[in-house]
Amino acid sequence: MMKGKEQAMDGLLVFGSTGQVARELERLCPQAVFLGRDQADLTDPEGCAQAIRRHAPQAVINAAAYTAVDGAESDEAVAALVNAAAPAAMAQACAELGIPFVQISTDYVFDGQGETPFAPDHPTAPLGAYGRTKRAGEEGVMASGAVAAVLRTSWVFSAHGRNFVKTMLMLSKTRDHLTVVADQTGGPTSARAIAHACLEIAAQLKTSPEKAGIYHFAGAPDTNWACFARETFAQAGRSVTVEDIPASAYPTPAVRPANSRMDCTSTARIFGISRPDWRADLAQVLEDLEVHDAAAAQ
Repeated sequence: MMKGKEQAMDGLLVFGSTGQVARELERLCPQAVFLGRDQADLTDPEGCAQAIRRHAPQAVINAAAYTAVDGAESDEAVAALVNAAAPAAMAQACAELGIPFVQISTDYVFDGQGETPFAPDHPTAPLGAYGRTKRAGEEGVMASGAVAAVLRTSWVFSAHGRNFVKTMLMLSKTRDHLTVVADQTGGPTSARAIAHACLEIAAQLKTSPEKAGIYHFAGAPDTNWACFARETFAQAGRSVTVEDIPASAYPTPAVRPANSRMDCTSTARIFGISRPDWRADLAQVLEDLEVHDAAAAQ
């Protein structure tokens, strides 16, 4: 799998244009067609399906979603339209056209119990509205009859949008001591790595439709949020001490899974896509942010 270079893929249609993965897809595959909210409203599933029929692409990646985990608790109906009904409609349109479809999903479909990495076929048991709607989307996609791959991932970070790395860096500008949750474990995953994986999977599905299914993709090694913060500050050269706290000390409307470890062996075996080292990807994100800040200062 190429890293840091454009990936050639003709006839690609991407739902999303401003999210973390969509931004990286645009960097890697600028020739693709990207549909933002003004061109494809995911609260209108049939409109999304019509967009696919209208563009008649060779492959579709859905990089758009309702990702406000806490907001979904009080807005589940809208989250369900965006995360469940829209992907199902997209997949059905792809089935009609006989083209591959890649849907990004999440570790939140599991209950987060234990310490063993979750395999793709492990029973799902979402803890909240976000996970429920994403799982419903998975079910709709897999039932559509499309040549589809659902790619579950976790702890997404990049130089774009809102994410843990950018929040830590922002807080470090005014604080030299932070308390960070240490009893939730998972694999931080860069949006760029996810974009690479989606493009590779879509390309392989075109020639090997038997590879359709549910897969996992997360950065390695597994860590916790506090250690993720420490590595961020170390690489960024920020003098910030991090104090470990339990999740119970930082209550949120939506319950987060304590165990977000994911077994990614089938993704490596079937697609040749191995788990990326999130520490190396973090270095690249920090470099991107430094370049952006320098350009903004001019």
